[in-house]
Amino acid sequence: MKTHSEKEKKLDLALDKLKNLNLQDPSLKKNLQDLSSQKNQLEIEKKEIEDKYQSLMNRHKVLSQKLEEMNNKKIDEQKKETEFSEKIDELNQETDTLLEEIDKWQM
Repeated sequence: MKTHSEKEKKLDLALDKLKNLNLQDPSLKKNLQDLSSQKNQLEIEKKEIEDKYQSLMNRHKVLSQKLEEMNNKKIDEQKKETEFSEKIDELNQETDTLLEEIDKWQM
């Protein structure tokens, strides 16, 4: 682990380098302006992407709800079909029983 004095020396060296930066240098100013413009552009793009993401999440939620509703309807329809088939089977059995009774009476 570095000692306190070593860390202090490095901080002093970094501060000296920052103090010696010539902010009046035209190329440095141009680079800073370019970086600032790029930063602003990236922030705008980030905001647009976040908005699109939120919109997609909302759309996903709506579609998920619709899908769930459709699945529930399908399950209900399947239950109704099963009940209907059972009723038809019951009617067929009753018809068969009636026909057998009629046959018995006709004999």
